Amino acid sequence: MSDLEKAAQDAINAAANSEQLALITAVLKAQQLAQQPVTPPAPVAASPGGAAKWIGIGIGGSALLLAVAVSAIAIAISAVALTVCVLVLRSVWQDVRRKG
Repeated sequence: MSDLEKAAQDAINAAANSEQLALITAVLKAQQLAQQPVTPPAPVAASPGGAAKWIGIGIGGSALLLAVAVSAIAIAISAVALTVCVLVLRSVWQDVRRKG
């Protein structure tokens, strides 16, 4: 056998060995993955009292909006009362100026 033939045979053997090493490595990695314990994902627990929470939020929001509405009415009544008071005082002041 010539040196060239020997080199070609060695190259073929090296390629075969490389393929075998790659295959062995893949098998070992697959075994490692198979041995790892599989942890199932944690179930998402529904929070107890979900409906009660939303009912409470609805009642609280309604009470807040009712308080805002009553405050707005009180401010409107105050504005009307102040306007009437100013008009009456203006009328009284004009009467005092005419008589004086």
